[in-house]
Amino acid sequence: MQIHDQSKVGELVAQDYRAATVFQSYGIDFCCKGHRTIAEACQPKNISSAELIHTLEDTMRSPVDQNLPDFKTWPADLLTDYIEKKHHRYTENRIREIKPFLHKVAKVHGDRHPELLEVEKLFNETAGELAMHMKKEELVLFPYIRKLYDAKITGKTIDLPHFGTVKNPISAMLQEHDTEGERFRKIAGLTKDYTPPDDACNTYRVTFALLQEFEQDLHMHIHLENNILFPIAIEMELAG
Repeated sequence: MQIHDQSKVGELVAQDYRAATVFQSYGIDFCCKGHRTIAEACQPKNISSAELIHTLEDTMRSPVDQNLPDFKTWPADLLTDYIEKKHHRYTENRIREIKPFLHKVAKVHGDRHPELLEVEKLFNETAGELAMHMKKEELVLFPYIRKLYDAKITGKTIDLPHFGTVKNPISAMLQEHDTEGERFRKIAGLTKDYTPPDDACNTYRVTFALLQEFEQDLHMHIHLENNILFPIAIEMELAG
């Protein structure tokens, strides 16, 4: 794969997920802002695009881990099922786990670390917004994507959806992804990239570890939709 200044961040990760590790190490958002070129992603961070490209090429030149799924080759119906069962369930379960931990930590340590109060507020906003977001995907967008895929393999025609074109709900989902990405950038900043202070108790440390894991899963979740599933859905609709 040839990589250059105008290569899109999200497309590189879609082609080879090992690129995600490289972008993360440079602090570059590959999910919500995956539409940017390497040049555009490097400029605000004063990163040498040549250095980044060299690192990407070195990483992607090594043998591929055969246990890592090649999501780009998956059919759309399988990918929607995977996102629901893997990432939606994870999100729901982790929110239920993190909220009481975070509330306890903010209540006990909030006087000495007032940023915890803001972290709790932001995470509670994420919890509410993601719950509605995932339901819209599960009840509206994903069923239509499955219909598109079924029509593609059977040759059947499907009725025009009430939302007109798949681009409309996708546009709404992309905006909501951007909102969550920005919210977690704030959380990461407030927690100094999830680094607990010296006086942190075990619950404090566990909570930060869970928040960091949650953000990493969210990045993968959004990447699968923004950079792989949504382009496939638009392509299928146009071809139909």
